[in-house]
Amino acid sequence: MTDAVAIDRSRMLNKVPEVTIFFWIIKILCTTVGETASDFLNVNLNFGLTGTSVAAGILLAVALIVQFRTRRYVPIVYWLNVVLISIFGTLVTDNLTDALGFPLEYSTAIFSALLLVTFAVWYRQEQTLSIHSIFTFRREAFYWLAVLFTFALGTAAGDLMAEALGLGYGTTGMIIVAIVAIFAVAWQFGLDSILAFWVIYIMTRPLGASLGDYLTQSQAHGGLGLGATVTTVLFTIGIVATVLYLAVSKADVTQATVAEDRPESRSRSSVVAQVAAVAALFLVASTGGYLWRVDQLRQMASAAGPADQSAPLGDLSSFRGMTQAMLESVNAGDWAKANGHANDIEFAWDSAEARLRPMNAEAWATVDDAIDKALREVRAVAPSQESARMALQDLLDKTANP
Repeated sequence: MTDAVAIDRSRMLNKVPEVTIFFWIIKILCTTVGETASDFLNVNLNFGLTGTSVAAGILLAVALIVQFRTRRYVPIVYWLNVVLISIFGTLVTDNLTDALGFPLEYSTAIFSALLLVTFAVWYRQEQTLSIHSIFTFRREAFYWLAVLFTFALGTAAGDLMAEALGLGYGTTGMIIVAIVAIFAVAWQFGLDSILAFWVIYIMTRPLGASLGDYLTQSQAHGGLGLGATVTTVLFTIGIVATVLYLAVSKADVTQATVAEDRPESRSRSSVVAQVAAVAALFLVASTGGYLWRVDQLRQMASAAGPADQSAPLGDLSSFRGMTQAMLESVNAGDWAKANGHANDIEFAWDSAEARLRPMNAEAWATVDDAIDKALREVRAVAPSQESARMALQDLLDKTANP
């Protein structure tokens, strides 16, 4: 290696931060902001899913251009990209699920495959997946593509567990914490550090979503009741404060040593064996757990009684009651009370998804779309009374005859 090439690599080495405790703190904060900010733009600002996706995509493209043009790791630029890619990755999954009707099972499988393909091509091209040596355009492109797929996969897998399988964000969060702890301990006992890093990186996405759900849900529903707006602002302040500290302290700047020049800690065959073992473990555990839970849900649906054509989702009178109460509040111009009813119906509908969806997926999707529209109208920053009335009346019609 010539001196000129060595100098160039040293300058380009610091494109990503060293993995420290600050890295994981900001990462979890970013995942939570990704969840709450997308909800705020989609619902509160009434951008809608398409408008939010376009806006987030444009901002992410601009931020990535700036990131690729830098010659070193710049904390503000790097973490701005993580926040935006968190939002955009969440929206990719939401678009597949809500706009295109993709089941979360398919989204999880698709993003798992895309992530594995990304890693395979990355390794084939570069002979390494090191996160400490992102010093070329191609490696950085692979890195950010992998990050995007981890956020999309984490969103799909987390929503599948929490909503479609009815585990709730609390239980999902505890499962994720256990997985993260297991892999952190395994790393200490010899698990390949890069493998452990990417597994934990994926898992922090549903962990952040669980934290965001706990903070935003009302106290009546087991949360702290901060709401999406306050949570987004608080966590954004936390991200900015931590990033500014890192920009000054340089606590997460990688030392100017090219990772490939370091001695290998284990053979390639050993790493491949570990990857295969971890992939097999996840496949068996996730497939077994999924089938067990689906069987439970089917039994619950059968116990509720067969759904006839006129009532494919069974008795929805409780949802109609909440919708009617929300409509009365809108008619009275009491938007605070209407928002309270909106929180109630959202929580109840999400909690009932695992029970209702197996009864009739098409009918469930029809009501789900009507609820989303009604929530957007009621929660808008500048709500229209007439638009809210129309959306709520449509929801009443849909719950009467999905």
